[in-house]
Amino acid sequence: MKKIVLALITVAFLGCNKKEAVTKLDLEPIKKEVLKAEEDFKNMAQTKGIPEAFYTFADSNAVIKRENDTLIIGKENIKLYYSDQKYQSAKVTWTPSHVDVSNDGTMGYTYGDYVWSIKDFQGKEREFKGVFHTVWKKQSDGSWKYTWD
Repeated sequence: MKKIVLALITVAFLGCNKKEAVTKLDLEPIKKEVLKAEEDFKNMAQTKGIPEAFYTFADSNAVIKRENDTLIIGKENIKLYYSDQKYQSAKVTWTPSHVDVSNDGTMGYTYGDYVWSIKDFQGKEREFKGVFHTVWKKQSDGSWKYTWD
């Protein structure tokens, strides 16, 4: 009897694993979607300005971390933060060097290098370089919005 029960458990286990393997998502196309969202975000920042891009691509509950480890929480607060005059003429560009997504395809993240260019109070152009990390969430309409930047 023990052998029969063990055999049934083994068959059930193997059957579950087989089903899991069949239904596993192909994550490569989803990674490409996240990279496309990242590229569209960057392009909007360069063509329509930083305030509009950071507002448009923000999830309603997005959080950004900026100078002195300040957290700006919520899409509307992000819009308010970037309404500061210094960001009206600022420029930013970035290049993701890594992308990954969750096994269920609903979350993703990117990181890579960025360059900010801002004029200081004397009108002198200042450049800041660093590493960005963005967390993306798939929306109900299929688009991607960042939840953390």
